Amino acid sequence: MTDTLTYFQSKLQHETDASDLYAAQRAGDAVVVVDVRSRDAWDQGHIVGARHIPYREIAARASSEIDLSTPVVVYCWSPGCNAGAKGAVEFARLGYDVREMIGGYEYWVREGFPTEGALGPLPRVFDPLVMWVRPEA
Repeated sequence: MTDTLTYFQSKLQHETDASDLYAAQRAGDAVVVVDVRSRDAWDQGHIVGARHIPYREIAARASSEIDLSTPVVVYCWSPGCNAGAKGAVEFARLGYDVREMIGGYEYWVREGFPTEGALGPLPRVFDPLVMWVRPEA
């Protein structure tokens, strides 16, 4: 039982999800959100307010672009993409307090949170398969 508790406590210290990140943003919590995907993926769509640092560039760019005392949340495309974990490793090597957003950009979009692309804001879509939708009264 202790191993199980330790595992899940550790997991929660290193991950967040779209809903919790959005709540933190709305609360004004100090956190830098970093999209670690390619330029093409970023241009197609990304979290409003995120910074774009592809995971291969983190070691060279992070210290000049993000204060070491600011918590960082990284994300990639989806649960089927490990670039977020690769980005988290790079930030951790540099000494940042970093978490990976599980579900990635896919679940951010599916939950209807704000996104934008190279041409501006994107429409918000709420997927009832991944979020609770208030029934009509």
